[in-house]
Amino acid sequence: MRLQRHLAMNPKNLFIIDGIGALVSAFLLGFVLLRFSDSIGLNENTLLLLASFPCIFALYDLLCFFFLNKSYSRFIIIIAVANFLYCFLSIGVALYHSSTITLLGWTYILLEILIILVLSIIEYKVARII
Repeated sequence: MRLQRHLAMNPKNLFIIDGIGALVSAFLLGFVLLRFSDSIGLNENTLLLLASFPCIFALYDLLCFFFLNKSYSRFIIIIAVANFLYCFLSIGVALYHSSTITLLGWTYILLEILIILVLSIIEYKVARII
């Protein structure tokens, strides 16, 4: 709760946090995991598709950080919902590729989903506070 109050006093920081996380996801999916697609069990096109969403989210976060001066709540809810939907997409992709995805691939997907869900919940709670 203390973290949420702190972020509510500085809501622009959420866009930086989310944007950095999105860039990390895009880098891991689009560069690191791409090089090890056989070990992950997801093909290159699938990894690039998954990486494209965090790129869009990072751009959104960057624009919000630099151009928003008020009405943060609405824009924080938008990214929270987008992150939440991305989690469903990720699990759907993993299930679709369940015959080829490896334990390492499942581990990455589930850890990424866990982190994103926690961030989405924090974003939603902060948006309600402000």
